[in-house]
Amino acid sequence: MKKLLVVAIPLLLIGTFVFTGCSKKEEAVTEKATPAADDPYAEVRGTVVTMAGPFVDSDAVKFEEAVKHFEEMTGIDIQYEGSKEFEASIGISVEGGNPPDIADFPQPGLLNNFVKKGYVVNLNDVLDMEKVNANYIQSWLDMATMDSPDGAIMAGIWGRVNGKSLVWYNKKEFDAAGYEVPETWEELLTLQKTILSDGDSPWAVGIESGAATGWAATDWVEEMMLRTTSLENYDRWVAGELKFDSPEVRVAIKAMTDIWFPKGMVYGGRKGIATTSFGDAPKVMFENPPKAWLHKQGNFITTFFPDNLKAGIDYDFFYLPSVDPSLGKPVLVAGDIYAMFNDRPEVRMVMQYFATGASIEGWVKAGGAISPHKDSQLDWYSNDVDKKVAEIIQNATSVRFDGSDLMPGQVGAGSFWKEMTAYVSGAKSLDESLKAIDSSWPR
Repeated sequence: MKKLLVVAIPLLLIGTFVFTGCSKKEEAVTEKATPAADDPYAEVRGTVVTMAGPFVDSDAVKFEEAVKHFEEMTGIDIQYEGSKEFEASIGISVEGGNPPDIADFPQPGLLNNFVKKGYVVNLNDVLDMEKVNANYIQSWLDMATMDSPDGAIMAGIWGRVNGKSLVWYNKKEFDAAGYEVPETWEELLTLQKTILSDGDSPWAVGIESGAATGWAATDWVEEMMLRTTSLENYDRWVAGELKFDSPEVRVAIKAMTDIWFPKGMVYGGRKGIATTSFGDAPKVMFENPPKAWLHKQGNFITTFFPDNLKAGIDYDFFYLPSVDPSLGKPVLVAGDIYAMFNDRPEVRMVMQYFATGASIEGWVKAGGAISPHKDSQLDWYSNDVDKKVAEIIQNATSVRFDGSDLMPGQVGAGSFWKEMTAYVSGAKSLDESLKAIDSSWPR
């Protein structure tokens, strides 16, 4: 069986096989019975691989369509079950001894909980890691490496991702005003001064989000951490080893508040930030005349823009420049990481497939997905926004996952949100807020 597996997996990854359509020869293999000796998938044909995750509705359909050709070619049936209550259901199935073969985690912190308990298969032991390593930049591999009872393991494969380090603007008005897209931090600071001198606020910012108020502020802190200190310090901070009340975190917060707090820099002023909905904040860019010109947010924010606006014509975006050029071009990301709970030949084959751009090509072409794989192509993208986000991620020198999503819940989705809101609104001093967050960290 091992011999057949070693033969089958490389066949999935050779350059001539990209899972975009069957050649006549491949159709013949699929459509008619072939002697087992001539069929590289004989060992796995007719098997089932179960998979659980948070994809539902249209996302579930796009995922299933994306893997359909692989299923037809190999004879493996990937039975995907999506749930809006995935975080609760995956815990029940894993702890109850009945995990799916593969699970898709939208938050690596949740996956890490299972890795610590020894439930997750080490991909270093079961996949062709030379091919896996060659198809991701090092940062993706670093974020998939987690500590198990037996030491560090490769806990998952990255699938669909999205980028957050984006600054949006009203393209028509921006161009008409003669403003130029900044490529460096110094150019961004110059643009801010120019907009201020023209009598307008450079930035539109809002962090109100009901019970989740403050998350947009934590994104800004994370962006500044990546731009003012090392990846090692970012990782230590997320893990609770570098305190919030540290010089490194204070520098990052100051980089944010140097934009947010000075008079006129944000539409509505400092106090308005905490009471303005994150979804409403960018709308002032499209008033006539614009009341603000720049808005930092992930690519999902376009769903909150006024209707009938066209990307590349009415609005556009650029990469949030690095503050310290020596730190390269970091990108704050979110995304899905696929982990393996049961080790069988067909599960290995599916996981190896997920390490290729081919596994998400159909979804990319349908819209709504960005590939982290090096072998993916920019011409797969069917809209300008997805394509440009993909290009920014491909050109990144490093990527890191949303820090608050990796921290313990009482911090990342608790005190971090709450205390940043209190500080921004002026209800607390920075010293008070940082000490409160540190004291909330579980011991």
